[in-house]
Amino acid sequence: MLELTVNGVVRTADVEPEMPLLWVLRDHLGLTGAKYGCGISICGACTVLVDGEPVRSCGFPASAAAGRKIVTIEGLSAQGLHRVQTAWIEHEVPQCGYCQTGMIMSAVALLAKHPKPTDGQIDDAMSNLCRCGTYARVRKAIHGLAGSPAAGDAGAAPERADAPPAPASGQA
Repeated sequence: MLELTVNGVVRTADVEPEMPLLWVLRDHLGLTGAKYGCGISICGACTVLVDGEPVRSCGFPASAAAGRKIVTIEGLSAQGLHRVQTAWIEHEVPQCGYCQTGMIMSAVALLAKHPKPTDGQIDDAMSNLCRCGTYARVRKAIHGLAGSPAAGDAGAAPERADAPPAPASGQA
């Protein structure tokens, strides 16, 4: 029997210690905000916070979370939407939305460490994969929360270093 503190509430789950935290949260505690994406801790759809740090819960043993504070998307704010969720809506970040809970959790951790992050800090922290390519809007929302101008507001330049270059002005 594992005892976990999830969203400020002590919960117990009768699971094997090596079971990934994602499955404990989803299947045993009914918290389905973290999503299964890849199962190998790459995509980030399963990101939750453990002691304030973003963790890919699909590859994180539940026993490693015992005695630590776990926060899921459901526990970000007791008063409705968290400010990052509000920024996501204001900047129309999601498209399909599947990866967005993990993106939001990563952004919350980033802003807790770096209230006014640089583009480099955003790139380093926001390693989640998005099949819809919402990276530019993610960056804009984070800069908006930081009170700094969003990089690339005026142009169509890609916001991720691994994105292909944008066509030059006047080219289609």
